Amino acid sequence: MVGGGHNGLVAAAYLARAGRSVLVLERLPVTGGAAVSSHAFTGVDARLSRYSYLVSLLPPKIVQDLGLRFATRKRAVSSYTPTVRAGRPTGLLVAEGRTRDSLAALTGSDAEYDAWRRFSAMTGRVAERVFPTLTEPLPSRAALRARIADDAAWRALFEEPIGVAVERHFADDLVRGVVLTDALIGTFADAHDASLVQNRCFLYHVIGGGTGDWDVPVGGMGALTTALADAARAAGATLATGHEAVRVHTDGRTAEVAYRTADGEAAVAARHVLVGASPHTLAALLGDPAPPPAEGSQLKVNMLLTRLPRLRDPAADPATAFAGTFHLDEGYAQLAHAYREAAAGRPPTTPPAELYCHSLTDPGILAPELAATGHHTLTLFGLHTPARLFTSAEGAGSDATRAALLDAVLARLDAHLAEPLTDCLARDADGRPCVEAKSPLDLERELGLPGGHIFHGDLAFPYAPDDAPAATGDPAARWGVATRHPNVLLCGAGAPRGGGVSGIPGHNAAMALLEHP
Repeated sequence: MVGGGHNGLVAAAYLARAGRSVLVLERLPVTGGAAVSSHAFTGVDARLSRYSYLVSLLPPKIVQDLGLRFATRKRAVSSYTPTVRAGRPTGLLVAEGRTRDSLAALTGSDAEYDAWRRFSAMTGRVAERVFPTLTEPLPSRAALRARIADDAAWRALFEEPIGVAVERHFADDLVRGVVLTDALIGTFADAHDASLVQNRCFLYHVIGGGTGDWDVPVGGMGALTTALADAARAAGATLATGHEAVRVHTDGRTAEVAYRTADGEAAVAARHVLVGASPHTLAALLGDPAPPPAEGSQLKVNMLLTRLPRLRDPAADPATAFAGTFHLDEGYAQLAHAYREAAAGRPPTTPPAELYCHSLTDPGILAPELAATGHHTLTLFGLHTPARLFTSAEGAGSDATRAALLDAVLARLDAHLAEPLTDCLARDADGRPCVEAKSPLDLERELGLPGGHIFHGDLAFPYAPDDAPAATGDPAARWGVATRHPNVLLCGAGAPRGGGVSGIPGHNAAMALLEHP
């Protein structure tokens, strides 16, 4: 198996438990890929979920099947969005029992709340019907449509640009933006992009667990991959870190994987090769033509604070506002303007972003002395910051562009705070502020993500096209993990139904291999 990220570990654990001989080759010194926890700041005992940070798409089936000692916690708040209305700071709070009053105070009527309920009911019905299919053989487009059994929902989510549905349902610009953000996390697109890449992103953000909830991994994201690695080893899999696969040769029946370590090159023979790395990496390993270029679009910022900052909105408690997703400059028009700027090769002047505080829900990621003194983590995810901004001729270089975007987004956050965020930043053992920012180019260099794309490439709808050849005799095709080589399967985020921390491609590749004659 090539790649020891969370999907590779899921596949390894299933296969080893079924009695297969499994060797996982992982380039990095540790397994986990992007789903890891790290001490990001020198001399500070806080384990941050450094890259991926919330869980929605991980099926309970995988946790139960593999006997994982892993849990998540619900966030008490879905989101808070600061804004200014009639010259006064205020905000939209989406939380159980409080959304209606907050929407009414913001918009002056119950119309947006009624629209919110109708839209949420629609996506909820789709989530209940689609999520269970993700760990089943890949359905055809017609079969999935029949399973959803809602023509209006199908049209809104699968056929028309999501901007059409957002504008049809909602009138308030801020509310429209809050809804649209689920279509843009890690995806560079406009609300009306004809490719529907934004619809695919939206779908995966609202179907997780059959509810669309995004939960906090207890112990940080590394708790999941540690549990997966433990399960794989306990079942007999060998996890070889510091082993970088460099070539894969196959004749369709047997294969050989060459790999590099600190001691030189070696090779291992196998009947099947599962690849958790990206389709781009797989093509390079096989010597095949590269897939279309991938381009990530995010600025990931990790911070540690000595206290949560006070907000200008007098009704907003910081412990409430930052417990869920804190939307920053994510009004509908703001998102469209930021997209146009970035598409033209210019960093957004008001970069949209969202933040949340892991330690409000799970303080155990902090050393007891940090938790006792009011320290908190803060994670920021910036939108519409595509990789091209860090390599364009107009830019001043990757480091300078990253620094400028970080300054811009923190300045925009300060506009909604009653005190500068810098006054709240903790400092590491060397006296430096506890803040780190990572661009798509950083993720490409550190994790091997093509173009820094967190999904390994544009997401696909969770179905096979109706004109696809029947896959009844090919388990890999039936499960949606096939490559052009019969004994090479894709089990990473770049597989259909991949993306996010889910383990679904790993599960499906394992199921396909276990069905293989």
